Amino acid sequence: MTRDETPLNGRTDGGSTERRRSMTDAASGEQARAPPAGGDAQQARTAGETAADGAERLTVDPVTRISGGGSGALSATVDPASGTVTDSRFRATLFRGYESVLEGRDARDAVDLASRVCGDTGAVHSLSASMAVEMAADTPPPALGVWVRNMGQAAAFLYNIAGHLFLRAGPDYSAAMLDERNPDLLARAEDTSALRADVHGHETVGDIMAALDPVEGERYLEVIERARTVQQLISLPLGKFPHPSTAVPGGLTTTVDQTLLTQYFERLKNLADFAKTVPPLWDDLLDFMLEHREGFAEVGRAPANFLTCGAWDDPEAYDATYQGAPEWGRARLSPPGVVRDGDLETSDLQVIDRGIEEFVAHSRYADWADGPRRFDEAPAGGAISPNHPWNKATRPRPDGAGDGAYSWATAPRWDRTPMETGPIARQWVAARAGEVRHPLVDATGDGLTMTLPEVALPESSFRWDVPDRVNAAERLRATAYNLVYAGIGCYEALVETLEELKEGEAAVHSDLSIPAEGRSRGVAFAESGRGAVTHHVAIEDGALDTYQIITPSTWAASPTDPFDDPGPIEAAVRNTPLRDGRDAAAADLDLLRAVRSLDPCMVCAGH
Repeated sequence: MTRDETPLNGRTDGGSTERRRSMTDAASGEQARAPPAGGDAQQARTAGETAADGAERLTVDPVTRISGGGSGALSATVDPASGTVTDSRFRATLFRGYESVLEGRDARDAVDLASRVCGDTGAVHSLSASMAVEMAADTPPPALGVWVRNMGQAAAFLYNIAGHLFLRAGPDYSAAMLDERNPDLLARAEDTSALRADVHGHETVGDIMAALDPVEGERYLEVIERARTVQQLISLPLGKFPHPSTAVPGGLTTTVDQTLLTQYFERLKNLADFAKTVPPLWDDLLDFMLEHREGFAEVGRAPANFLTCGAWDDPEAYDATYQGAPEWGRARLSPPGVVRDGDLETSDLQVIDRGIEEFVAHSRYADWADGPRRFDEAPAGGAISPNHPWNKATRPRPDGAGDGAYSWATAPRWDRTPMETGPIARQWVAARAGEVRHPLVDATGDGLTMTLPEVALPESSFRWDVPDRVNAAERLRATAYNLVYAGIGCYEALVETLEELKEGEAAVHSDLSIPAEGRSRGVAFAESGRGAVTHHVAIEDGALDTYQIITPSTWAASPTDPFDDPGPIEAAVRNTPLRDGRDAAAADLDLLRAVRSLDPCMVCAGH
């Protein structure tokens, strides 16, 4: 397959588009190479070996710090002469099969089944299923239902983002880690004053690093303790955590009253003060690393290619239709968009949707694109590709390693370009959009100013500037600032829910009616803390004819595509120089920092 065989919007009429640069082209000026050969690594450790050609083979399995049946495995080939990674592959090691499980089920079962895709971000999958089915069934929720749904979704962002910063990525920058890997840098950190200590309370950068120590560090333990409060915050509107019990197509079944809102506010105000300390803490830590750790700016380097579906609907705009998606998408508090080479290319959800394709050239699935096509066009018109999710068929192929397959993740692309999703995508798109609907968020084109109201700590404003490069440091910095954005999402949803109650509104859901005959389609354009989530559904005679899910980690952990472009994690690893000598086994920390800056959840990736 060539890149231009099916251009953007699925044209198959002989038209073509200009060939887009691959991620490796854009980042380093070199063509991406095929992944190294070899079978799956089974050891849960780091291993290095020297091949006959002198190259170092590095395998790290598992990679991530999140539990589940499959954690991701990294393989890299290192040139010992230059200390560079010449090839890499990132493998989703588990197939779970939820897309296959959902096919043929009653459409009303989708919400509860899809939630089980992940035990960490089950809320977004439950809400996504409800949004996809409500579009297919033409069942828009009432305004109160939209605001209460926003309360739950924004709270789930707080949980995911804090966990990423302090539990999954933070230990890579802890005093315990540096004491083992780079004691000289730790000593310098202990002698370096933290410029924002008056906000976050840590006198030196070394104190920040000590606070990130696994199991013992102050911030590590604080986030574990606060996780209980955030789970309660999520459960108030959504019923349970991690698998909501109140989400339904057309809204929620939550009983909303003053008591619920008071309980939500009491928890939110405590978390808001915590959020005010997070960007200053990470600014101090990352600024130190960039200044004093040679080569750190190159760790996880990648081009500025981002995709976000946006989050937190405005009920005055949201009508749950595909035809209205461009308008209600732009009205979201966190707007949707695609950024390519740093510039906003589109904020139209229909254009975003039509540009999505999934490929399986290096995945353990059989290709479906040459078979019968379900749909030629999107619901509002415009051609879609045979590789579009609405045309995809999930066909597991566990014996596919012989022809280059190495992962249970597919390779989603937008206009045949690998895309990052997540906090940095949301921040970048919102900044470039230039206008956000809430007065607490000021988008200026080159950055965002976000303000959290006074609680125990005074009102605080935070300025995030679009960075001049994308790397592990800037991903983590954007994540810290996006915690503030999510806090504003919680605050707005709470205030607007209260206003609805004052006006006498009580309905939180619309009655769902799925025709027993006929065919319809829906899609959820959603967002979790980790990034863009889409659920594409086709309903025929009341049952799910197809159900396709693309998670943030499917984008991030995707294998190399048919055009030889690596997925975002693979590209970030290839662009990371090895500082600690030429011994691959001793130099893996920076590679893991690159991977963990994208926060992959491999349970989601191999759904």
